[in-house]
Amino acid sequence: MKIQLISAITCPDCGHTKDEEMPTTACQFFYQCKNCSQLLKPKEGDCCVYCSYGTVACPPIQEGTNCC
Repeated sequence: MKIQLISAITCPDCGHTKDEEMPTTACQFFYQCKNCSQLLKPKEGDCCVYCSYGTVACPPIQEGTNCC
């Protein structure tokens, strides 16, 4: 299975969506919306902002391993 590195992250406040490249060496805990500047943090139980607000889970989750 090929790991996808691009995820479309959607701001829950303004609905703005942007394709972003996910890091492969660390989880991304914070993400600032490029439209409204809202600082996003993972939802409870999620390891990173991509798992909470992205169209694709982070690389470790895709591989079936623990994230972070």
